[in-house]
Amino acid sequence: MDGTFDLKGSRVFVAGHGGMVGSAVVRRLATEDCEILTAPREALDLRDQEGVRRWMADRRPDVVVIAAARVGGILANDRFPVDFLNDNLTLQTNIIDSAFRSDVRKLLFLGSSCIYPKLAPQPIREDALLTGPLEPTNEWYAIAKIAGLKLCQAYRRQHGVDYISAMPANLYGPGDNFDLDASHVIPALMRKAHALKGSGGKALDVWGSGKPLREFLYVDDAADALVFLLKNYSGDSHINVGTGQDISIADLAGAVVSVVGGDARITFDPTKPDGAPRKLMDVSRLFATGWRPRYALRSGLERTYEWFLRHLEKGDLRLGPT
Repeated sequence: MDGTFDLKGSRVFVAGHGGMVGSAVVRRLATEDCEILTAPREALDLRDQEGVRRWMADRRPDVVVIAAARVGGILANDRFPVDFLNDNLTLQTNIIDSAFRSDVRKLLFLGSSCIYPKLAPQPIREDALLTGPLEPTNEWYAIAKIAGLKLCQAYRRQHGVDYISAMPANLYGPGDNFDLDASHVIPALMRKAHALKGSGGKALDVWGSGKPLREFLYVDDAADALVFLLKNYSGDSHINVGTGQDISIADLAGAVVSVVGGDARITFDPTKPDGAPRKLMDVSRLFATGWRPRYALRSGLERTYEWFLRHLEKGDLRLGPT
């Protein structure tokens, strides 16, 4: 895919290593012959331009993976549009600028499938970007992510650097956020189903009609794809990363209830927004290389629930209100 990059002996900075995606990338990189660099939030605020420049100049990474972002579901995006737009624009620009100033050899920017138009033709090809209006419920986050991938393209074109971007499908797995005020659909459904199982409740309330179709990728599969792209891709266009399969929210809720256990009855709240009617990405460019995800949705959900139970028992989950 336009060139190879050898990670052997490289110093790789994973920005956002404490999050779901960043921690999965760290796990995957641990199998490579490279040195992994991380910066805890208390040691480095990625929104602090001078602080990021100093940190990068001091550590001199060869490779940077930008997995850091302010993320959240429909509710959080609606409540905090300034935070989602400003924080993401600021931190990603600081990292990309500082990487260039410190002569980083390879940079990977992580985007999101929400960058595509709400009514893009399905499955969504990479060239659908900027061909129509965005989904209003997450446009602030989407605009920031579009700016990030375009900034990487701009650095490539003006300075000839090897900066690439990947756009994953909806991610889930170990390290996800189960706070109902900020979580995405899978952790929200899983937490609700678990609470019902423990309380003897019967109704699992799902936002919207249940009809929208979504594609879900287990986070360790995403991390494997990102490391693969670091090593094998050097193109101007961003690359879609997904499974090539989607599922309705109603069927997803049923799958989550099946994994969690119990006999919850699924109900729908049509007063809540559905979001885009369908988001299935065209992953033919990535699949043409031979890369494939390892985990089917069922096995990924089972692994996620096992992780949830372990950390719930330890008391170190971000839960927020029930």
